[in-house]
Amino acid sequence: MNTITDHPALLSARLKHETAGLHQEMHDLMAQLQPFSSRARYASFVAAQYHFQRDVEHLFDDPALRAAVPDLQVRGREAAALADLADLDIDPGQAALATTAVRMPEALGWLYVSEGSTLGAAFLLKEVKDRLGLHEQFGARHLAAYPEGRALVWRRFVGLLDQPGLSPVAQQAVLDGAKAAFARFGELLRQQFAAA
Repeated sequence: MNTITDHPALLSARLKHETAGLHQEMHDLMAQLQPFSSRARYASFVAAQYHFQRDVEHLFDDPALRAAVPDLQVRGREAAALADLADLDIDPGQAALATTAVRMPEALGWLYVSEGSTLGAAFLLKEVKDRLGLHEQFGARHLAAYPEGRALVWRRFVGLLDQPGLSPVAQQAVLDGAKAAFARFGELLRQQFAAA
């Protein structure tokens, strides 16, 4: 007799599935805003990235997140985005932090969105190089790969997400964090391009 056991979906699979619509909305918004059509439009994109990375890196102060993600120090691109803005002679302006009340495990959802964008940044970097003449040492530092490579660092993060032990309530908090992060980045993009 065969026994069929229902295994719960891995958290990374749930995140990918349950945020697929938001990911598509972000893709559509980027296509609409055309951030690589000029350096001025690209600067608006980098400013949005900078403020989003400030939100994400604020979470690095949470001891519970540091315990959950041991290589947290290699992640985050706030300083790189700020350097890119300096290259472009742009002041990022002010934006209140959106993550002051975010804690673990919701913080993992925010980091999931940030890390996913790092993985996808390889395509954006090619656009920036081809169309705007910028690169990893000038204007596009925040799109650069990690020294170890994008895929390796991403797989390590997914492995952390998929470790057993997160309760259903905690998993839902991670999902809610990811959805909030997608919404925040969309909001920042709209603000920065409206001000351009």
